[in-house]
Amino acid sequence: MHLFPQTPHFAIMAWLFAGLVLLLTLASGVGYALNRRHGAQRSAVVDNLNARIRAWWWMVGILGLAFAFGQDVTLALFAVASFFSLREFISLTPTRPGDHAALVAAFYVMLPAQYLLIASHWYGLFVILIPVYGFLLLPLLSAIGKDTQSFLERAAKIQWAVMITVYCLSYAPALLMLKIPSDPGGDALLLFFLIFVVQVSDVLQYVFGKMFGKTLIASTLSPSKTVEGFIGGALSATVLGTCLWWATPFRPWQAGLIAGIIVVMGFCGGLVLSAVKRSLGAKDWGSMIEGHGGALDRLDSVVFSAPVFFHLVRFFWT
Repeated sequence: MHLFPQTPHFAIMAWLFAGLVLLLTLASGVGYALNRRHGAQRSAVVDNLNARIRAWWWMVGILGLAFAFGQDVTLALFAVASFFSLREFISLTPTRPGDHAALVAAFYVMLPAQYLLIASHWYGLFVILIPVYGFLLLPLLSAIGKDTQSFLERAAKIQWAVMITVYCLSYAPALLMLKIPSDPGGDALLLFFLIFVVQVSDVLQYVFGKMFGKTLIASTLSPSKTVEGFIGGALSATVLGTCLWWATPFRPWQAGLIAGIIVVMGFCGGLVLSAVKRSLGAKDWGSMIEGHGGALDRLDSVVFSAPVFFHLVRFFWT
């Protein structure tokens, strides 16, 4: 592990993060001006916008340090994110004493094993550990607990929690294991591309939705998601992703196409996990991030887009 490696890709990453810091500084100035202008009469939209800006500062700072310190720190960061996301999911999901062994295995066997396999670049086992062996092991451990009350429902919830918060999320740092012949050493930029497109899409969909949104997509799942917000945010994020083609192994049209796929999959992830939250009677997954709920509230778009993006790159560029 080398701190601040002096490579062309590191220089590109440094410029990209510098651009993000500049944008966040401007956004913070706008948020401060809106706060001063409206004072105590400011709307929930202004408060939400400022909360999003603060969350972005934290994310950019943490990711910046992880990228600077290399792959091991980045993997550790996402492993911690998976741990907190899994804890949030399980906290909202009723379990029984008979599930104790399955939960121990989920947190302290499946989660670290998944990230260790990524660190060792063992693709063949990394892609099947949880969907195959975890799928069989976790309900078996619950069955050994000899508690048959709502057994199928409990087993399915634990399996789904591990699949979403550990398996799917781990595909984001797994981008660091890809070796692209045409762009050696550019794997960290792929991770930056994914996170940037997903997060900027979320923000722009919210902004366009508040400015122009009239037609709700699924009012019972997410009252803030509108057709106008989705179209405006998706198109804008796709354009911004296209503009980053030079930092990726993609051609401009490929970067635009992939950014569009990431945006759509991210939207689907947000919609599905909103349905899960509503079915559990919750508004947010947690309260870790001020104004934004829990870790999974900020990662719900990543968990659907990361596996798709990973395999697109692996199949067509490696």
